[in-house]
Amino acid sequence: METKLAIPVRETIIVGSGPAGLTAAIYAARAHLAPLVIEGVEAGGQLMLTTDVENYPGFPKGIQGPQLMAEMRSQAERFGSEFSTRDVTRVDFSSRPFGVWTEDEEFRARTVIVSTGASARRIGLDSEARLLGRGVSYCATCDGFFYRDQEILVVGGGDSALEEAAFLTRFASKVTVLHRRDALRASKILQDRAFANPKISFIWDSVVEEILGEDRVGGVRLRNVRTGEISAISVTGVFVAIGHTPNTVLFEGQLELDPAGYIATQAPRAFTSVPGVFACGDVVDHIYRQAITAAGTGCAAALDAERFLQAEGALH
Repeated sequence: METKLAIPVRETIIVGSGPAGLTAAIYAARAHLAPLVIEGVEAGGQLMLTTDVENYPGFPKGIQGPQLMAEMRSQAERFGSEFSTRDVTRVDFSSRPFGVWTEDEEFRARTVIVSTGASARRIGLDSEARLLGRGVSYCATCDGFFYRDQEILVVGGGDSALEEAAFLTRFASKVTVLHRRDALRASKILQDRAFANPKISFIWDSVVEEILGEDRVGGVRLRNVRTGEISAISVTGVFVAIGHTPNTVLFEGQLELDPAGYIATQAPRAFTSVPGVFACGDVVDHIYRQAITAAGTGCAAALDAERFLQAEGALH
């Protein structure tokens, strides 16, 4: 039984505003759920850090990441979505209506859609942040096409790094994998393929000290962790592949998470371990991490929320 509160109870609240959250908002709004999207101070997700998006259907000439997100937000708003540009500080999924708090406000809803995404782990350099989207990337499938016949660097030693390196050899003339140890963490089959690929070379026991370039990446300065020796190589792209961290700290103890910290769902459905709470986008996906797959799961989450409310007789 739902507790009677002075705070208005909404049909659905969407936490997060990347491609998944905004697609969920479009579908929820068209279903007359009047969604509130708590989009966060850094609204728009990882596409806000992407310059050219050329693989999102419907844009044959490509589109800038921030522009794509602005268009999606405008579409959601046109259908009646409400937006709050705040960060969620706390949630309570222990009873319904669910509680969602920002720093200065409390909200209640019969359903919640979580689309808080995942953050690429970064090296942590000022030059990395400055050249993001100007030769620094965290997604080979998103940006590899722009590096045809160029020499690029992949930072990392796990499966993701070698998968990115192999993919990038379709475009680049040379791919150098930089690893801070003298042995890779990747699975043996990926290692064997990488060592056999004539386009892939390795630099061992080294880390990036600085990414060089003013307006575009022109090279990297490296430090050998064993000898301290400093060296530099010329590259036009740096792909950082040292993992992703799902943005799920808010939901620890509230929702079931998988061993890697992603929200567990009943895929292909968006149901989480708490009935009435749904999750979509990169917060549930550590395999594809594409804008189009995130949008698809956002659609699913909104449809699941609508049908959940219908089954309860909450919608007329």
